[in-house]
Amino acid sequence: MDITIHTSFLPHDDPDAALAFYRDTLGFEVRSDVGHGKMRWITVGPADQPGTSILLAPPAADPGITEDERRTITEMMAKGTYGWILLATRDLDSTFEQLQAGDAEVVQEPTEQPYGVRDCAFRDPAGNLVRIQEVR
Repeated sequence: MDITIHTSFLPHDDPDAALAFYRDTLGFEVRSDVGHGKMRWITVGPADQPGTSILLAPPAADPGITEDERRTITEMMAKGTYGWILLATRDLDSTFEQLQAGDAEVVQEPTEQPYGVRDCAFRDPAGNLVRIQEVR
């Protein structure tokens, strides 16, 4: 089999704030931005990895989701327990400093984990956890 990761999904509740974080703070390029108002689907990704993207999508846009499910998703996003992504960098300290300078919400400073990785964590504007591991 020849399978690659093409697109991963994360929810957003404010497309402009999501753009500011993923484009301006993380430095990802915007590949598409469709829809209007809060109902926008924004695809971003690293400029040097055109085959890998993150789709920032309005949560619970699926018409098959009930109102109770929408409320649960909203509550989970507010707590930061609905979506997360794991990114990687060769220079964790520099990346951390740049993100911190960009006013990203720090969850964890660079730390050597007991399971053998060094990483840090931030929250994006929608509450999604963004962990960044150091590539060794």
